[in-house]
Amino acid sequence: MLRVWTAAEAAVVTEGGRLDDWAEGFPAEGDQVIAPLIAAEPAWSGPFGHRLIVERESGLVVGSLGLFWPPTAGAVELGYGVAPSRRGRGYASEAVRALTAHAFTAPEVEAVFAHVEPSNPASVRVLEKAGFVLAGPGTEVGTVRYDAPPPQA
Repeated sequence: MLRVWTAAEAAVVTEGGRLDDWAEGFPAEGDQVIAPLIAAEPAWSGPFGHRLIVERESGLVVGSLGLFWPPTAGAVELGYGVAPSRRGRGYASEAVRALTAHAFTAPEVEAVFAHVEPSNPASVRVLEKAGFVLAGPGTEVGTVRYDAPPPQA
């Protein structure tokens, strides 16, 4: 399940704390970077912003993902991460597919993409399982860009 970060959750992560309903390994380094930005970027808490990944069975927060809103020239970047204790269960790919489909419902979104380091094969597999295809070099050194397939008409 995906749900919006609360301001309180972002504050706890920013302060280096943990909540009881977070899986072991959450928040990860990426979450610690994103949490303070959520307060600074109100759109990231909006309908097309960052989400927490919640494990259905346990109700624990196991990761996060988000769209770096607003889109630029019709394209929006997606980022994601799952706690090490919950990796390998398909949560990231399922969440990426869901948020990508949701992103395409926004009239201003024509493309969804993600940057990944090829040296991180697990992250590459997440994108490939979610239907993304290699599009070429990324904007940061050592990354490549993957593009989501356009929605089915």
